[in-house]
Amino acid sequence: MPLSRRTFLAAGTGAAVAGLTGCGSRSSLGSASELTMWTWVGSVNDDLIGQAEKGIPGYDGLKLSMTRIGSNYKTKVLTALAGKSLVPDIVAINDDVATYFPNADQFHDLSELGAKERENDFLAWKWKLGVTPQGKMMAYPMDTGPTALFYRSDLFEKAGVDIDPAAVAQQAPDWDSYIALGKKIQQAIPGAAITDNVNSVFAYRMAQQPQRYMTADGRYLGDQDHVREAFDLAIRVVREGLSANAQDGSTDADAVVTNGRLVAFNAAVWWAQLGPKNAAPKTKGNWRVAAAPGGAGNRGGSFLAITKYCKNPEAAFAFISWLESAQNQAEAFLDPVLFPSTPASYTDPRLTAPDEFFGGQRIVDVFAESAKKYPGAYFSPYDSIIGDQLSAQLVIVETGGKSPDQAWNDAQEQIERELTRAGAI
Repeated sequence: MPLSRRTFLAAGTGAAVAGLTGCGSRSSLGSASELTMWTWVGSVNDDLIGQAEKGIPGYDGLKLSMTRIGSNYKTKVLTALAGKSLVPDIVAINDDVATYFPNADQFHDLSELGAKERENDFLAWKWKLGVTPQGKMMAYPMDTGPTALFYRSDLFEKAGVDIDPAAVAQQAPDWDSYIALGKKIQQAIPGAAITDNVNSVFAYRMAQQPQRYMTADGRYLGDQDHVREAFDLAIRVVREGLSANAQDGSTDADAVVTNGRLVAFNAAVWWAQLGPKNAAPKTKGNWRVAAAPGGAGNRGGSFLAITKYCKNPEAAFAFISWLESAQNQAEAFLDPVLFPSTPASYTDPRLTAPDEFFGGQRIVDVFAESAKKYPGAYFSPYDSIIGDQLSAQLVIVETGGKSPDQAWNDAQEQIERELTRAGAI
């Protein structure tokens, strides 16, 4: 299922990309005395934004005007770009940054605004994710989503497992030993699970891989061994009885954390807040974090981009580089818990303070190591199309609807149809 470089560069995410060829007056949103910015709730630190709303650092008389969009964020950004009117100066972009690459002509090349001088301040793999296959730096790094193993120390202790994070990491350095550890815990705690559902295993195993579904020149990899290995691993965890079968977005997703059934979970740093701190506050002090089985990984993380309609690109770049400095990324880790892409932040006292929810552990050390060791992988504009089809088939296997081989073959056939429909092949 090869993709030509020509179709890869020309195609995008279907109709949304086609819409960017529309007509309209070219104008940015807001007055000449302000820089406008769109983002979503929970993507930036409010105190830092409040400072910029009083004045952009280094630019007297210029202020930030930020809008938080609650739903359909990406659609609204693409619609504004398509109309070429009332386009914000700055937009936040989620970890699907590659889906914007076919529209790179709608954004400034940040390397021309001085980004190269700041490259060494960031994790190399994170920096590369914002650069198009043609070498244009379209998006500036914000946060990351390094992964680690969360576990209930009280339940591990009940099962006779050494609860020291270094000892846990040594007992489960890979997924095979993690499965064996899960089976041991089940002997003491019947029904104990080491993942919430089949797709989490697949997603987090893929998050550890040095390659994903496509190459930068458009070659399809979604049918190769590293993907099949993650696919089969997810099914194996389910068949070993180690999945809680709690699907994302369901009431069960919180319940298995609250009731203690989910005794361990290989997840991204943001799950600390989304999972135990939110769903099981009474378990404060009982959680710990260790290096993840299977190695370092990353899932999530955002970017900032400056649209080509920006009224003052130099000021906009000065603002985003200030906002995403090591000092300010450390501030954003406190609220809204965004893990920095700047390694200098990892020794900031605001990050290294003991976390009482995790028994006083300095959890930043574990996630920092994961962030630094993550091998990095190329994300293509079509990753969501490919990943969604594989994930859908895994759910069918989890519920007993298909054999793994049939589900794999059906996923590949559906991916080919979807990529054809998207104009990728």
